Formats: sequence, structure tokens, C-alpha cells
Amino acid sequence: MDIAIANSGTNNLGIFLGYGNVSFANQVIYSTGSSPWSVTVGDFNNNTRLDIAVTNFDDSNVTVLLGYGNGSLANQTTYSTGNNSQPYSIAIEDFNNDTLLDIIVANYDADNVVILLEQGNGTFEDPKVFSIGYGSFPFSVVAGDFNRDSKLDFAVANYGTDNLKIMLQNC
Repeated sequence: MDIAIANSGTNNLGIFLGYGNVSFANQVIYSTGSSPWSVTVGDFNNNTRLDIAVTNFDDSNVTVLLGYGNGSLANQTTYSTGNNSQPYSIAIEDFNNDTLLDIIVANYDADNVVILLEQGNGTFEDPKVFSIGYGSFPFSVVAGDFNRDSKLDFAVANYGTDNLKIMLQNC
């Protein structure tokens, strides 16, 4: 097992490669945007190698770094999450049942959640926006089939309204 850490104070991503004996190599640094906040890992380009996505709070975007399978990562590609959105939390799931991992992001300042659908080659479409409500300040998002209808839903924890909103997929 390896560890990926968002270093928000130094605007980078740290990777600690595991030796398999509860010890790790020195941190390897990869550039991100400003104030990386949340990290998720998955195979975005279907090559059986893990890739990383990280939210950049101050840049209002997501950085995707594709993995080479040897512990190193390609240069970053960024995807907007909207003007002044301040993306906070990130998760991955297959939202449109095409067997590709999509990215979902809770945007703190925009009071919304965006989903970036993966195109099959490690790139993503423009974000689809889902409003959570004025003053909600969403800070955490998770996905799952909450009503057991075989459709992927998502839940959002909201700081401003002090609640949890569950969004059920209806198609």
C-alpha cells in the first residue's frame, strides 16, 4: 500500500510508496493547483494503473494525474469546477453506467456538486452541475445506491445549512 497526501500549504501532492513492511519511501512531490484539499484514487484511463484526482480549493478546479504503474505520475491535467467554486471534497464512481470512473466534487462556495464524466481515455467532460441550495456550503460528498434501485445516488454534508442532503438518481 502507498499513501497520497494533499499538501495544501505547499500546493502539491505527496506520494509515499510503501515497502510492504509498515515503512515507506521518502515523499515524492507532484505539483497541483493552489490549496489542494481532497484526494481520490482510481483507474481513470482503464489501463489497470492507478491515477489520482485532487481538488484545488483556491483555483476552483480538479487536478488529474495519470499513473505509470511504477509509482510515478504524468503531468497534471486540470478541469474547472466553476468560477469561485472552491472544491472541497472529491469522490469517484460510475454515475452513467458506462464502466468508466467519473468524478464528483462538492463545491463549498458555489453551493453545488459537479460531476465530471470520464470519456474513456483519462479525460473528462465539462462538469454537470447539481445545485444543493443557497448558503449550503457543501463540504463532503459520497456516492452509493441509497434506495436500492440499482441507480447511483449521492449524499452531501452541508456546513451552512447543517444538514445532509441525499440526491436520488431517477433515470
